[in-house]
Amino acid sequence: MAAVPYIYIIISYSSLLVFYHFKRFDAFTFTQLVMLLVMPFFMQWIIGGFQASSGVAFWAILSPVGALMILGTRQSTPWFILFGVLAVLSWWLNSLFSMHALPIPSDIRDAFFAINMTGVSGILYIVMRYFQSQKAKVLEALAIEKSRSEQLLRSILPDSVAQRLHEAQGTRIADSHEAVTILFADIVNFTQISATLSPTQVVDMLNHVFSRFDQLATQYGVEKIKTIGDAYMVIAGAPNPRHDHAQVIADMALAMPALLREVSHEIGQSLEMRIGINSGAVVAGIIGNTRFSYDLWGDAVNFASRMEHTGLPNQIQVSASTYALLNQDYVFEPRNGVEIKGKGVVNTYWLKSKR
Repeated sequence: MAAVPYIYIIISYSSLLVFYHFKRFDAFTFTQLVMLLVMPFFMQWIIGGFQASSGVAFWAILSPVGALMILGTRQSTPWFILFGVLAVLSWWLNSLFSMHALPIPSDIRDAFFAINMTGVSGILYIVMRYFQSQKAKVLEALAIEKSRSEQLLRSILPDSVAQRLHEAQGTRIADSHEAVTILFADIVNFTQISATLSPTQVVDMLNHVFSRFDQLATQYGVEKIKTIGDAYMVIAGAPNPRHDHAQVIADMALAMPALLREVSHEIGQSLEMRIGINSGAVVAGIIGNTRFSYDLWGDAVNFASRMEHTGLPNQIQVSASTYALLNQDYVFEPRNGVEIKGKGVVNTYWLKSKR
Protein backbone atom coordinates (compact mmCIF):
# COMPACT_ATOMS: atom_id res chain seq x y z
CA MET A 1 0.00 0.00 0.00
CA ALA A 2 2.77 2.44 0.87
CA ALA A 3 4.54 1.65 -2.41
CA VAL A 4 1.65 3.02 -4.52
CA PRO A 5 2.48 6.74 -3.98
CA TYR A 6 6.15 6.04 -4.73
CA ILE A 7 5.18 4.28 -7.95
CA TYR A 8 3.07 7.33 -8.85
CA ILE A 9 6.05 9.64 -8.26
CA ILE A 10 8.41 7.47 -10.33
CA ILE A 11 5.99 7.25 -13.27
CA SER A 12 5.24 10.98 -13.07
CA TYR A 13 8.88 12.03 -13.18
CA SER A 14 9.59 9.50 -15.93
CA SER A 15 6.74 10.88 -18.04
CA LEU A 16 8.01 14.42 -17.42
CA LEU A 17 11.46 13.42 -18.68
CA VAL A 18 9.92 11.81 -21.76
CA PHE A 19 7.88 14.93 -22.36
CA TYR A 20 10.96 17.15 -21.95
CA HIS A 21 12.94 15.03 -24.42
CA PHE A 22 10.34 14.25 -27.09
CA LYS A 23 7.97 17.21 -26.53
CA ARG A 24 4.98 14.86 -26.71
CA PHE A 25 2.39 16.40 -24.47
CA ASP A 26 -0.25 13.85 -25.47
CA ALA A 27 1.79 10.97 -24.00
CA PHE A 28 2.38 12.90 -20.79
CA THR A 29 -1.34 13.73 -20.51
CA PHE A 30 -2.37 10.13 -21.13
CA THR A 31 0.04 8.83 -18.45
CA GLN A 32 -1.21 11.28 -15.83
CA LEU A 33 -4.89 10.63 -16.58
CA VAL A 34 -4.39 6.86 -16.34
CA MET A 35 -2.65 7.14 -12.96
CA LEU A 36 -5.25 9.56 -11.61
CA LEU A 37 -7.98 7.15 -12.65
CA VAL A 38 -6.49 3.78 -11.63
CA MET A 39 -4.39 4.39 -8.52
CA PRO A 40 -7.15 5.68 -6.18
CA PHE A 41 -9.25 2.58 -6.94
CA PHE A 42 -6.18 0.37 -6.55
CA MET A 43 -5.51 1.94 -3.15
CA GLN A 44 -9.13 1.35 -2.12
CA TRP A 45 -8.96 -2.33 -3.08
CA ILE A 46 -5.67 -2.89 -1.20
CA ILE A 47 -6.82 -1.14 1.98
CA GLY A 48 -10.05 -3.14 2.09
CA GLY A 49 -12.96 -1.53 0.28
CA PHE A 50 -14.82 1.73 0.42
CA GLN A 51 -15.29 2.10 4.17
CA ALA A 52 -11.85 0.95 5.24
CA SER A 53 -10.12 3.23 2.70
CA SER A 54 -12.26 6.25 3.70
CA GLY A 55 -13.49 6.56 0.11
CA VAL A 56 -10.03 7.23 -1.34
CA ALA A 57 -11.44 6.37 -4.79
CA PHE A 58 -13.13 9.81 -4.76
CA TRP A 59 -9.82 11.16 -6.08
CA ALA A 60 -10.29 9.25 -9.36
CA ILE A 61 -12.94 11.77 -10.47
CA LEU A 62 -10.05 14.17 -11.16
CA SER A 63 -9.15 12.03 -14.18
CA PRO A 64 -12.30 12.70 -16.28
CA VAL A 65 -12.35 16.30 -15.01
CA GLY A 66 -8.74 16.74 -16.11
CA ALA A 67 -9.57 15.16 -19.47
CA LEU A 68 -12.47 17.60 -19.83
CA MET A 69 -10.20 20.58 -19.19
CA ILE A 70 -7.27 19.43 -21.33
CA LEU A 71 -8.74 17.24 -24.09
CA GLY A 72 -12.20 18.73 -24.49
CA THR A 73 -15.79 17.55 -24.15
CA ARG A 74 -15.82 14.69 -26.65
CA GLN A 75 -12.50 13.12 -25.69
CA SER A 76 -13.27 13.30 -21.96
CA THR A 77 -16.34 11.06 -22.33
CA PRO A 78 -14.39 7.73 -22.43
CA TRP A 79 -12.51 8.71 -19.28
CA PHE A 80 -15.76 9.39 -17.43
CA ILE A 81 -17.17 6.05 -18.64
CA LEU A 82 -14.07 4.27 -17.36
CA PHE A 83 -14.48 6.02 -14.01
CA GLY A 84 -18.07 4.78 -13.85
CA VAL A 85 -17.04 1.22 -14.73
CA LEU A 86 -14.38 1.17 -12.00
CA ALA A 87 -16.82 2.67 -9.48
CA VAL A 88 -19.44 -0.01 -10.27
CA LEU A 89 -16.78 -2.74 -10.13
CA SER A 90 -15.59 -1.48 -6.74
CA TRP A 91 -19.15 -1.46 -5.40
CA TRP A 92 -19.84 -4.95 -6.77
CA LEU A 93 -16.62 -6.42 -5.29
CA ASN A 94 -16.65 -4.33 -2.13
CA SER A 95 -17.65 -7.28 0.08
CA LEU A 96 -14.68 -9.26 -1.26
CA PHE A 97 -12.24 -6.43 -0.56
CA SER A 98 -13.68 -5.76 2.91
CA MET A 99 -12.87 -9.33 3.95
CA HIS A 100 -9.19 -8.33 3.88
CA ALA A 101 -9.64 -4.85 5.37
CA LEU A 102 -6.77 -3.45 7.41
CA PRO A 103 -7.46 -2.87 11.13
CA ILE A 104 -7.65 0.94 10.92
CA PRO A 105 -9.11 2.78 13.97
CA SER A 106 -12.50 4.35 13.31
CA ASP A 107 -11.36 7.88 14.24
CA ILE A 108 -8.57 7.68 11.65
CA ARG A 109 -11.02 6.38 9.03
CA ASP A 110 -13.42 9.23 9.78
CA ALA A 111 -10.62 11.78 9.61
CA PHE A 112 -9.53 10.49 6.20
CA PHE A 113 -13.14 10.52 4.99
CA ALA A 114 -13.18 14.24 5.76
CA ILE A 115 -9.76 14.74 4.15
CA ASN A 116 -10.73 12.86 0.98
CA MET A 117 -14.09 14.60 0.59
CA THR A 118 -12.81 18.10 1.32
CA GLY A 119 -9.67 17.52 -0.76
CA VAL A 120 -11.51 16.37 -3.88
CA SER A 121 -14.31 18.92 -3.58
CA GLY A 122 -11.81 21.70 -2.83
CA ILE A 123 -9.75 20.92 -5.93
CA LEU A 124 -12.87 20.67 -8.09
CA TYR A 125 -14.17 23.98 -6.75
CA ILE A 126 -10.85 25.77 -7.32
CA VAL A 127 -10.57 24.37 -10.85
CA MET A 128 -14.15 25.28 -11.80
CA ARG A 129 -13.78 28.71 -10.20
CA TYR A 130 -10.63 29.31 -12.25
CA PHE A 131 -12.30 28.26 -15.48
CA GLN A 132 -15.37 30.32 -14.67
CA SER A 133 -13.18 33.39 -14.13
CA GLN A 134 -11.43 32.70 -17.45
CA LYS A 135 -14.80 32.28 -19.13
CA ALA A 136 -15.95 35.62 -17.71
CA LYS A 137 -12.77 37.30 -19.00
CA VAL A 138 -13.24 35.78 -22.45
CA LEU A 139 -16.89 36.84 -22.59
CA GLU A 140 -15.97 40.34 -21.48
CA ALA A 141 -13.24 40.52 -24.15
CA LEU A 142 -15.69 39.26 -26.76
CA ALA A 143 -18.25 41.86 -25.70
CA ILE A 144 -15.65 44.62 -25.99
CA GLU A 145 -14.54 43.41 -29.44
CA LYS A 146 -18.17 43.11 -30.56
CA SER A 147 -18.84 46.66 -29.38
CA ARG A 148 -15.75 47.91 -31.23
CA SER A 149 -16.73 46.12 -34.43
CA GLU A 150 -20.26 47.50 -34.23
CA GLN A 151 -18.94 51.01 -33.62
CA LEU A 152 -16.58 50.62 -36.58
CA LEU A 153 -19.44 49.39 -38.76
CA ARG A 154 -21.65 52.27 -37.69
CA SER A 155 -18.84 54.74 -38.38
CA ILE A 156 -18.73 53.72 -42.04
CA LEU A 157 -22.42 52.92 -42.57
CA PRO A 158 -25.68 54.64 -41.56
CA ASP A 159 -27.11 53.18 -38.36
CA SER A 160 -30.19 51.66 -40.01
CA VAL A 161 -28.09 50.07 -42.77
CA ALA A 162 -25.54 48.72 -40.26
CA GLN A 163 -28.38 47.12 -38.28
CA ARG A 164 -29.87 45.56 -41.42
CA LEU A 165 -26.45 44.30 -42.53
CA HIS A 166 -25.94 42.72 -39.10
CA GLU A 167 -29.31 40.97 -39.31
CA ALA A 168 -29.17 40.10 -43.02
CA GLN A 169 -25.91 38.12 -42.72
CA GLY A 170 -24.53 38.90 -46.14
CA THR A 171 -27.77 39.55 -48.02
CA ARG A 172 -27.59 42.31 -50.62
CA ILE A 173 -29.04 45.61 -49.40
CA ALA A 174 -30.46 47.99 -52.01
CA ASP A 175 -33.38 50.41 -51.63
CA SER A 176 -35.07 52.82 -53.98
CA HIS A 177 -35.57 56.38 -52.71
CA GLU A 178 -37.80 58.64 -54.75
CA ALA A 179 -37.00 61.94 -53.04
CA VAL A 180 -33.45 62.70 -51.97
CA THR A 181 -31.00 65.58 -52.33
CA ILE A 182 -27.31 65.02 -53.07
CA LEU A 183 -24.45 67.45 -52.48
CA PHE A 184 -20.98 67.29 -54.01
CA ALA A 185 -18.21 69.64 -52.86
CA ASP A 186 -14.76 69.83 -54.44
CA ILE A 187 -11.63 71.83 -53.57
CA VAL A 188 -10.70 74.23 -56.38
CA ASN A 189 -7.18 73.83 -57.85
CA PHE A 190 -6.43 70.93 -55.55
CA THR A 191 -3.81 69.49 -57.93
CA GLN A 192 -1.82 72.75 -57.94
CA ILE A 193 -2.12 73.09 -54.16
CA SER A 194 -1.02 69.52 -53.49
CA ALA A 195 2.00 69.97 -55.76
CA THR A 196 3.41 72.50 -53.30
CA LEU A 197 2.90 70.25 -50.26
CA SER A 198 4.35 66.97 -49.08
CA PRO A 199 2.08 63.88 -49.13
CA THR A 200 1.72 64.06 -45.36
CA GLN A 201 0.71 67.72 -45.50
CA VAL A 202 -1.87 66.95 -48.20
CA VAL A 203 -3.43 64.20 -46.11
CA ASP A 204 -3.42 66.42 -43.00
CA MET A 205 -5.08 69.24 -44.93
CA LEU A 206 -7.84 67.00 -46.31
CA ASN A 207 -8.37 65.42 -42.91
CA HIS A 208 -8.70 68.87 -41.32
CA VAL A 209 -11.22 70.03 -43.92
CA PHE A 210 -13.32 66.89 -44.10
CA SER A 211 -13.35 66.37 -40.32
CA ARG A 212 -14.97 69.79 -39.98
CA PHE A 213 -17.42 68.90 -42.76
CA ASP A 214 -18.24 65.67 -40.91
CA GLN A 215 -19.17 67.74 -37.87
CA LEU A 216 -21.36 69.90 -40.09
CA ALA A 217 -23.05 66.80 -41.56
CA THR A 218 -23.80 65.53 -38.06
CA GLN A 219 -25.14 68.94 -37.07
CA TYR A 220 -27.63 68.99 -39.96
CA GLY A 221 -28.49 65.30 -39.77
CA VAL A 222 -27.37 64.33 -43.27
CA GLU A 223 -25.51 61.17 -44.30
CA LYS A 224 -21.92 61.37 -45.46
CA ILE A 225 -21.52 58.94 -48.32
CA LYS A 226 -17.81 59.15 -49.10
CA THR A 227 -14.82 61.24 -50.01
CA ILE A 228 -13.24 60.77 -53.43
CA GLY A 229 -9.85 62.44 -53.44
CA ASP A 230 -10.66 66.06 -52.66
CA ALA A 231 -14.41 65.63 -53.28
CA TYR A 232 -16.96 65.35 -50.48
CA MET A 233 -20.40 63.76 -50.94
CA VAL A 234 -23.45 63.79 -48.66
CA ILE A 235 -27.14 62.95 -49.05
CA ALA A 236 -30.38 63.71 -47.24
CA GLY A 237 -33.48 61.53 -47.60
CA ALA A 238 -31.65 58.19 -47.57
CA PRO A 239 -31.45 55.70 -46.02
CA ASN A 240 -34.13 57.30 -43.83
CA PRO A 241 -36.71 59.31 -45.78
CA ARG A 242 -37.36 62.91 -44.70
CA HIS A 243 -39.57 65.62 -46.18
CA ASP A 244 -37.01 68.43 -45.68
CA HIS A 245 -34.14 66.71 -47.51
CA ALA A 246 -33.55 69.67 -49.82
CA GLN A 247 -33.69 72.22 -46.99
CA VAL A 248 -31.10 70.54 -44.76
CA ILE A 249 -28.70 70.09 -47.68
CA ALA A 250 -29.16 73.75 -48.63
CA ASP A 251 -28.50 74.85 -45.06
CA MET A 252 -25.34 72.75 -44.89
CA ALA A 253 -24.16 74.09 -48.27
CA LEU A 254 -24.62 77.68 -47.08
CA ALA A 255 -22.58 76.93 -43.94
CA MET A 256 -19.71 75.26 -45.78
CA PRO A 257 -18.01 78.36 -47.33
CA ALA A 258 -17.79 80.11 -43.96
CA LEU A 259 -16.41 76.94 -42.37
CA LEU A 260 -13.87 76.58 -45.18
CA ARG A 261 -12.67 80.13 -44.57
CA GLU A 262 -12.11 79.25 -40.91
CA VAL A 263 -10.14 76.15 -41.89
CA SER A 264 -8.09 78.16 -44.41
CA HIS A 265 -7.13 80.57 -41.65
CA GLU A 266 -6.26 77.71 -39.28
CA ILE A 267 -3.98 75.88 -41.72
CA GLY A 268 -2.58 78.97 -43.42
CA GLN A 269 -3.67 77.83 -46.89
CA SER A 270 -6.21 79.63 -49.05
CA LEU A 271 -8.91 77.15 -50.06
CA GLU A 272 -11.98 77.51 -52.25
CA MET A 273 -14.72 75.03 -53.10
CA ARG A 274 -17.28 74.36 -55.78
CA ILE A 275 -20.57 72.96 -54.49
CA GLY A 276 -23.25 71.26 -56.58
CA ILE A 277 -26.70 70.09 -55.49
CA ASN A 278 -29.39 68.04 -57.20
CA SER A 279 -32.62 66.36 -56.09
CA GLY A 280 -34.29 63.26 -57.46
CA ALA A 281 -34.58 59.49 -57.17
CA VAL A 282 -31.69 57.14 -56.41
CA VAL A 283 -30.93 53.55 -55.52
CA ALA A 284 -28.89 53.29 -52.33
CA GLY A 285 -27.34 50.28 -50.69
CA ILE A 286 -24.41 47.89 -50.36
CA ILE A 287 -23.07 45.47 -52.93
CA GLY A 288 -20.21 42.98 -52.69
CA ASN A 289 -18.85 40.97 -49.77
CA THR A 290 -15.54 42.68 -48.99
CA ARG A 291 -14.61 46.32 -48.32
CA PHE A 292 -18.22 47.26 -48.85
CA SER A 293 -19.58 50.75 -48.39
CA TYR A 294 -22.94 52.47 -48.58
CA ASP A 295 -23.23 54.03 -52.02
CA LEU A 296 -25.71 55.67 -54.41
CA TRP A 297 -26.63 54.97 -58.01
CA GLY A 298 -28.83 56.78 -60.46
CA ASP A 299 -29.07 59.73 -62.83
CA ALA A 300 -29.70 62.10 -59.92
CA VAL A 301 -26.25 61.29 -58.52
CA ASN A 302 -24.53 61.92 -61.85
CA PHE A 303 -26.40 65.19 -62.31
CA ALA A 304 -25.39 66.37 -58.82
CA SER A 305 -21.78 65.65 -59.74
CA ARG A 306 -22.20 67.68 -62.94
CA MET A 307 -23.57 70.57 -60.87
CA GLU A 308 -20.32 70.62 -58.95
CA HIS A 309 -18.05 70.19 -62.00
CA THR A 310 -19.66 73.06 -63.91
CA GLY A 311 -19.85 75.37 -60.92
CA LEU A 312 -17.62 78.26 -59.94
CA PRO A 313 -15.37 78.76 -56.90
CA ASN A 314 -17.22 79.69 -53.71
CA GLN A 315 -20.58 79.22 -55.44
CA ILE A 316 -23.40 76.78 -54.81
CA GLN A 317 -24.99 75.58 -58.05
CA VAL A 318 -28.32 73.78 -57.83
CA SER A 319 -30.41 72.03 -60.45
CA ALA A 320 -33.91 72.99 -61.49
CA SER A 321 -35.38 70.10 -59.48
CA THR A 322 -33.74 71.36 -56.30
CA TYR A 323 -34.69 74.96 -57.11
CA ALA A 324 -38.35 73.90 -57.37
CA LEU A 325 -38.19 72.54 -53.82
CA LEU A 326 -36.41 75.55 -52.30
CA ASN A 327 -37.41 78.71 -54.19
CA GLN A 328 -40.07 79.73 -51.67
CA ASP A 329 -37.64 79.81 -48.73
CA TYR A 330 -34.25 80.60 -50.29
CA VAL A 331 -32.74 83.31 -52.47
CA PHE A 332 -31.43 82.28 -55.91
CA GLU A 333 -29.84 83.81 -58.95
CA PRO A 334 -30.56 82.17 -62.31
CA ARG A 335 -27.70 80.87 -64.41
CA ASN A 336 -28.99 80.10 -67.87
CA GLY A 337 -27.53 77.98 -70.62
CA VAL A 338 -25.11 75.66 -68.81
CA GLU A 339 -23.72 72.82 -70.92
CA ILE A 340 -24.07 69.53 -69.01
CA LYS A 341 -22.52 66.35 -70.36
CA GLY A 342 -25.23 63.95 -71.45
CA LYS A 343 -27.97 66.54 -70.84
CA GLY A 344 -27.20 69.37 -73.23
CA VAL A 345 -27.90 72.95 -72.26
CA VAL A 346 -29.89 73.30 -69.05
CA ASN A 347 -30.88 76.08 -66.68
CA THR A 348 -29.32 76.09 -63.23
CA TYR A 349 -29.33 78.43 -60.22
CA TRP A 350 -26.91 79.92 -57.71
CA LEU A 351 -28.04 79.38 -54.12
CA LYS A 352 -27.30 82.64 -52.27
CA SER A 353 -29.01 82.60 -48.90
CA LYS A 354 -32.04 81.67 -46.87
CA ARG A 355 -34.94 84.11 -46.87
